[in-house]
Amino acid sequence: MTATRRTRAAQAAVVVIAATLWWLPPPEGLSPQAWRLFAIFVATILSVVIGALPILTASLFAAAIAVLTGLLPPADAYAGFGNATILLIVVAFLVADAVVKCGLGTRGAHWIVSRFGRSTLGLSYSIFLIDAVIAPAFPSNTARSGVLYPIAVSLAEAAGAKPDLPERRRLGAFLMFSGIASLSVSSALWLTAMAANPLGTAIARGHGVEIGFGQWLIAASVPTICAIVILPLMLYRVVSPEVRDTPAAPAAAKQALASLGPMSRAERIVLTVFAGMVALWASAATFGLDSTAIAFLGLGALLATGAMTLTDIGKQGDVLATFIWFAVLFTLSSQLDKLGVMAFIGRRLAAVLGGLASPTAGLILVAAYILLHYLFVSQTAHLLALFGVFLEVGVKLGVHPAVLAFQLLFATNYFSAITPQGSSANLLFAGSGYLSQGDLYKLGALTTAVNMAVYFIIGTAWLFLVAR
Repeated sequence: MTATRRTRAAQAAVVVIAATLWWLPPPEGLSPQAWRLFAIFVATILSVVIGALPILTASLFAAAIAVLTGLLPPADAYAGFGNATILLIVVAFLVADAVVKCGLGTRGAHWIVSRFGRSTLGLSYSIFLIDAVIAPAFPSNTARSGVLYPIAVSLAEAAGAKPDLPERRRLGAFLMFSGIASLSVSSALWLTAMAANPLGTAIARGHGVEIGFGQWLIAASVPTICAIVILPLMLYRVVSPEVRDTPAAPAAAKQALASLGPMSRAERIVLTVFAGMVALWASAATFGLDSTAIAFLGLGALLATGAMTLTDIGKQGDVLATFIWFAVLFTLSSQLDKLGVMAFIGRRLAAVLGGLASPTAGLILVAAYILLHYLFVSQTAHLLALFGVFLEVGVKLGVHPAVLAFQLLFATNYFSAITPQGSSANLLFAGSGYLSQGDLYKLGALTTAVNMAVYFIIGTAWLFLVAR
């Protein structure tokens, strides 16, 4: 079957499923409005999961159908476009582009490799460290992969590894998967490192869990740093790269730095503005500052100084697309919650888990949440579909709300490595030619299992100390 025929078959399947749900009588406890909006939401998520429609197209259809059928009044259907969390994500995307455009990210990467790149294991740690440092400026882990991937390829080639040279393929595979594994945990370290993180905190707020920039960093710091220490060692042992020492890498990085020359005016401006934004975000809860306003302030400073221009913003078509589908899916999820659908699903799930001790119930919920990502190609779509439901169920079963919220939010990041399609951030590394499909699934499952163990064992103990 050709790709076009597969897509059409998937689209037909979505239409049939949506129509069937639409005309079925609603379960007891749900209104017809709630049930039919649920049918639209299921069809939207399903169309993305099975590749029937791109997520933007599916979201546009969902918004239009919800309004034209009278399920939602226009004011409710479009409320997400004025949501502060959505605006924060969009502005952060624009600020991230300035970091790439001015070359600051590349300069920082070369500097780190020049310090830590004397061995193959050191190169892997360099990738993790670079990623962790630049992550708060990139709300898109996909955008961050565009910075990391050229670095990983350059490091592999400098060490003599190329896709068509089998004698050093494991070295290339080790560095490529280091990029995938790094993106899975660096996104959990910072609230602004992945677009779904702020959305998750907005949903958690509806369950009485307040999470700000500083609280997130404190809660994530210990388990994430432990994961950053453990993952390169684990991959090093499992992949066993042919080359162990890379003494030429630091010199090559220093040479690349020298060719860049001194920091440009734009780099200094972007570094200053970004550092100021991080400092303000970190102190937002203490001083009662609005995180979205801080992002607007930073973007305004970049425009006023010329470090970013309106032309640069005009080139960011993906940002507009992201803004639209985030707003639509966030609105649908919120409306389903208001109409009682999430509570209804939660009651059914709680009945299945009823009688279990709260720690056991929490463990099962997070494990199920992670395993379900085998069915998703979007971390954000996964969060919007399941995060609120799983959190509500856990709270009803007596699981500590803040601890469960953080565990589910961290999992939303680190389960990105579970499959090559688990995040669009994986695609560059997966398509590098160094990794087979078997490598990707085996290493993905192992990396996710190690992360789950780290965040459960170390993270839970830490969260009980710092989470409120």
